Amino acid sequence: QVQLVESGGGSVQAGGSLRLSCTASGHSYSKNFMAWFRQYPGKEREGVAAIYTGGGGAQYYAESVKGRFTISQDVAKNTVYLQMNSLKPEDTDMYYCAADIVINSDYVLRRDQYNYWGQGTQVTVSS
Repeated sequence: QVQLVESGGGSVQAGGSLRLSCTASGHSYSKNFMAWFRQYPGKEREGVAAIYTGGGGAQYYAESVKGRFTISQDVAKNTVYLQMNSLKPEDTDMYYCAADIVINSDYVLRRDQYNYWGQGTQVTVSS
């Protein structure tokens, strides 16, 4: 079992920045991708960014966040980050960390590829 714990959420003004952290424990070493998803009440959870933790750190992003968000990892800390810049009110969501084995990198932002999830951290962007 993989345990994922997010932190770093909060409230920020539009145009501001936040950095989310997700620390993994348990058997996270066996997973090759970690990702960030977000979900607004009444909407489906959507993929935001993913990183290949199996080596090389290839990054994948939803089109809506390209150029604004950056996913990264600290291998020594077993932690992934989501640096969010130029935040917009529409970025207001609960953000969830996920991890799993994903065979096809075309699917790394699909919710159904992940079985291990954190509890979520709230991000609120006000105008």
